[in-house]
Amino acid sequence: MIVLLGASGYVGSAFSSELNRRALAFVPVSRSDTDYTDRDTLVGLLRQTKATFLVNAAGYAGKPNVDACEYHKAECLSANAVLPGSIREACELAGNIPWGHVSSGCIYTGSRPDGSGFTELDPPNFCFRSNNCSFYSGCKALGEECLIDAENVFLWRMRIPFNNVDSSRNYLSKLTRYTRLLEATNSITHLDEFVRACIDCWIGHVPFGTYNVTNSGFVTTRRITELMKQHLVGEKEFLFFDDESQFMQLAAKAPRSNCVLDNSKLVSTGIIVSDVEDAVVRSLKQWQPQEQK
Repeated sequence: MIVLLGASGYVGSAFSSELNRRALAFVPVSRSDTDYTDRDTLVGLLRQTKATFLVNAAGYAGKPNVDACEYHKAECLSANAVLPGSIREACELAGNIPWGHVSSGCIYTGSRPDGSGFTELDPPNFCFRSNNCSFYSGCKALGEECLIDAENVFLWRMRIPFNNVDSSRNYLSKLTRYTRLLEATNSITHLDEFVRACIDCWIGHVPFGTYNVTNSGFVTTRRITELMKQHLVGEKEFLFFDDESQFMQLAAKAPRSNCVLDNSKLVSTGIIVSDVEDAVVRSLKQWQPQEQK
């Protein structure tokens, strides 16, 4: 039995859909149902459900973006830094239950000196220890530190999720709604491919550890807007900030992580992920707009 924490959230809902599609037995858990932030409560849940695996898709990213984390630091710290350590303790106490944690590649900025993407062996360079990050990124890095040397744990790093379904959390949707954009180079993650890859890690007996779960390659903001013009929005004009300093002055409170990750460790396990541009184009061609209320 799989226990899914944060089942009603953006990422958790995608996990629910994929688990249902595969007819895998799971228990969806939301904070409104069970306070899984309490270690002993979670231990009881794991024992009651006879859990064989746990997925932690819970977290706090802020709405409409990570700037909100600068104002709600207690919530951000609790959900992204404290909770992973609490889940680790609960899983160990309940019988060393294996589990997977949804983390983020936002603990990096830029790329390696040679221009290649950061690997799982590279220490975070966009965190509290480097003193250059948003509060959100700092907390996500602390969450990973809580899992150092943990056994039977997958740590799955996502970057800027998107797919073909219009949503306030979908990166492609955000690009259509922002009045002005920041040009940046990033690795990004197709949400549905992400949850498939994570579940495949468990089902396929992939070695436990940290994995950059992104689409292969990287893409710039301008390239995505070009693809959007070709396949979705026609001649819509996208406006850009002159540079990052103007973006920070006019539109943001917290610095942003823009980075490239290397996903070769994941690919080496036999798990298949799409090229990033292919994934973006497929999403645009299959676009599902929000229903008008």
